[in-house]
Amino acid sequence: MATTAEDRIDPATTIGAVALTVGDVDTVQRFYEQAIGLDTLEREGNTVRLGAGEKKTLVELIGDPDAPPRPPGTTGLFHLAILTPTRHELARALRRVADAGWRFTGASDHLVSEALYLNDPEGNGIEIYRDRPREQWRYTDGRLEMATLPLDLDDLMGELAGAESDRTPMPADTRIGHVHLNVAELDSSERFYDGGLGLDVTVRGYPGALFVAAGGYHHHVGLNTWAGEGAPAPPAGARGLAWFDLVVPNEHQLERIEQRMRAAGFASERRESGLLATDPSQNRVLTRA
Repeated sequence: MATTAEDRIDPATTIGAVALTVGDVDTVQRFYEQAIGLDTLEREGNTVRLGAGEKKTLVELIGDPDAPPRPPGTTGLFHLAILTPTRHELARALRRVADAGWRFTGASDHLVSEALYLNDPEGNGIEIYRDRPREQWRYTDGRLEMATLPLDLDDLMGELAGAESDRTPMPADTRIGHVHLNVAELDSSERFYDGGLGLDVTVRGYPGALFVAAGGYHHHVGLNTWAGEGAPAPPAGARGLAWFDLVVPNEHQLERIEQRMRAAGFASERRESGLLATDPSQNRVLTRA
C-alpha cells in the first residue's frame, strides 16, 4: 500500500458532485429545492443539476422511471454530506427541512462536526453538517478523534436568535463535504481508496467503518460494512448512487492517479469528463481536474 508523500493524492482534493439515479425526478427535484435549499442550475430532459448559488453542481439527478429500487442489504450510497459554511447556516437548514414537512432520522455531534441526517423521497441518505474549526479537533496518539454523541438541537436553534423563518436557498459557499458508502469489505476498499486513489486513512475506530481523506480533513470518503459483510452490489442501473466526483487541482494530478491505480491493479477509464473507476463494491468514482 502506498505510503510516501509523492504517492498521496493532492491535499487540495475535494468532493465535487454526487450523481443519483432516481425514478421520479420531479418529486426528488422539488425535495432538494424546498427541503434542502438547493437551486436548479440546469435541466436537460430527465437530468437535473442542482447547486448553491453558483454554477457548480452539487447534486445531479438522472431520472429513469424504469430503474429498479436499490434492494436492502446492498452496496451503494450510505449518505451524501452537504457542508454548510457556518453553524448559523446549519440551524437554518434544520428549520428549512422542518418547515418543508420532512423528518430527520438523526442528529449527532461527531467532535469534528455537528450533523443532521435525513433521507430524500427515494431513500437516499443525506447528511447536512458544519465543521468545527480544525484547531478544535482532538488527536490521540496522532489519530483523529471522532465520535457519535447526541446533538443539542435547542442549542443549535439558538443560532437563529428568534429570527423569522425564511425560504432563501443555501449560501453560495455550500458544498459537498464528503460521501459515505456501503461497501462489501473494508480491506479491499482500503486498497482502492488508499493504495489506488491515494487518500489517507484518518479514522479506524468505528466498528465496521473506515474513513479516508486528503489534506488532513476528517474524511472525504466514509466506508462501512453496515449493510452486511460481503453485501452484493445492487442491480445494474438501480436507483441510488450513479457516481461521485473526486476533484483534483490539475491534469498532472489526474495522470498521477491513473498511474497509481494501474500500479495497484485497478482498472480505470479515461472519459472527456475525467477518470472513471469502480471500487471493489461497484461504487463508481469520477476523478476530474
